[in-house]
Amino acid sequence: MTPATSLFTPVEADLQILADNLTQLVGNRHPILYAAAEHLFGAGGKRIRPAIVLLISRATMLEEDITLRHRRLAEITEMIHTASLVHDDVVDESNVRRGVPTVHSLFGNRIAVLAGDFLFAQSSWYLANLDNLDVVKLLSEVIMDLAAGEIQQGLNRFDTNLSTETYLKKSYYKTASLIANSGKAAGLLSDVSPETAENLYNYGKHLGLAFQIVDDILDFTGSTDTLGKPAGSDLKSGNLTAPVLFALKEQPYLEVLIEREFAQEGDLEQALNLISDSQGIEQARELAAHHAKLSADHIATLEPSESRQALINMTDYVLSRLY
Repeated sequence: MTPATSLFTPVEADLQILADNLTQLVGNRHPILYAAAEHLFGAGGKRIRPAIVLLISRATMLEEDITLRHRRLAEITEMIHTASLVHDDVVDESNVRRGVPTVHSLFGNRIAVLAGDFLFAQSSWYLANLDNLDVVKLLSEVIMDLAAGEIQQGLNRFDTNLSTETYLKKSYYKTASLIANSGKAAGLLSDVSPETAENLYNYGKHLGLAFQIVDDILDFTGSTDTLGKPAGSDLKSGNLTAPVLFALKEQPYLEVLIEREFAQEGDLEQALNLISDSQGIEQARELAAHHAKLSADHIATLEPSESRQALINMTDYVLSRLY
């Protein structure tokens, strides 16, 4: 598998500047929040979202250098993503992410919730200072979508009647909205045409969906070491994803196990076996590949460049995580 970071060569220097800036942006007026931010931004994340923003910025600014506003947009994107992870970990009661202790397991729930709120507030302040109303609208929508996705996931727990369409909508809210809207925003800062802006949005939307579906498959096929959390943890918490929804059509008994919320001993193991004995994982792979291809088609409309190629390669990378 290609490591994601090797795709980022055209923006390697940009990502270094971003890493140096992130902790500073949070500001050290609040020692605990500063410590939480240092922990978060130093946790070795792949920085995929800001890298995509920077690659789109460079792919749409071939004649000149990217602006400070492009750089700030990439930083805002990472702040919003990180804030959502802090809140997700509180809701999911996760003690570890990427093999590193979560903020709430180190600092407690109260500080974690406040740190997430603070990051959202800081990102909104920096966003307003970009002085571009269209970009503000796009990124504000992301913050609403993240909350809507989390609420929808909570309401649909253990719901075996969940449709694939509703699952994809929730995946859009939780993962794809940020990539789609921040990518489009980068294009707007480069003054691209409305048609190109729409293509950038669709690139991010389908890439984000493919990314989430792959993540959901890895919840069944990955090891605890790779995932940074126990395999099957989504299913255990009642979060029904693509492999489960497809498997339910083949394995009627799976519905019984889910609806009684794995109350009896061995229920979860039996459910995992039923899913692996079905075509669910394979069908989910096909769905991810479908969205990865749509994503690549949308970015292919840009003028050829090293950055555009990296964005196309990103669609292959997302699927390569399965192998």
